[in-house]
Amino acid sequence: MKTLMPYVTGGVSAGWADHVRAFADAGADLVEVGLPFSEPTLDGATIQEATATALRRGATLDGVLKAAPAGVPLVASTYANLACRPGFCARLADAGFTGLIVPDLPLEECAELAADAAAAGIELALLAAPVTPDARLAEIGRRSRGFVYAVSVMGTTGERDTLSPAAAELAARLKARTELPVLLGFGISTPAQAAEAARVADGVVIGAAIMRRLLDGAGPAELGAYVGTMRKAIDGD
Repeated sequence: MKTLMPYVTGGVSAGWADHVRAFADAGADLVEVGLPFSEPTLDGATIQEATATALRRGATLDGVLKAAPAGVPLVASTYANLACRPGFCARLADAGFTGLIVPDLPLEECAELAADAAAAGIELALLAAPVTPDARLAEIGRRSRGFVYAVSVMGTTGERDTLSPAAAELAARLKARTELPVLLGFGISTPAQAAEAARVADGVVIGAAIMRRLLDGAGPAELGAYVGTMRKAIDGD
């Protein structure tokens, strides 16, 4: 069974935790919760807008962690400026998170955070890009925990009309070098794209497409239904 991991920016709305529960009810295996940071450099316009909205609403790390719903497998994503602070991983664990993604953390500088994460029972998943050399892919696979996040394109997050041809090649190169699941993200916006991604990877990440709908007013039921279409697509239903 392929893994489905939808994304939501923590604190983007008063009921953001209800969206998380709706995603789980719709068949999500994991839910990625973005912890708002003032300079989301790897994110495109939609998630930048969601982050700015959350910060304007007064979202804080403490507030997001306290509001995180219990009983749903949660993976935090944020930037190194937050993640590398003392005690960060322990706080994630206390809030019920099981995983962490830090997109701007270089492989060469991940050892200390990886040790903190392991001590707290948090799986630190590393990212790989289409231009990453094979030897580095192998090292990313060796150091990653939980899964490897395969970035389908060179660029920022955001909706796209088609799945990049580089996605399949990257997924194949990674799967030849790690036994961990390879999750494919960045730009997967439609059920057809999700199905295509699932044919070459072990799972998919849906981010900007969800946040665009949420920012346009979609509630938990509507977004849960959207995630349900992704679940059916990657399962081949």
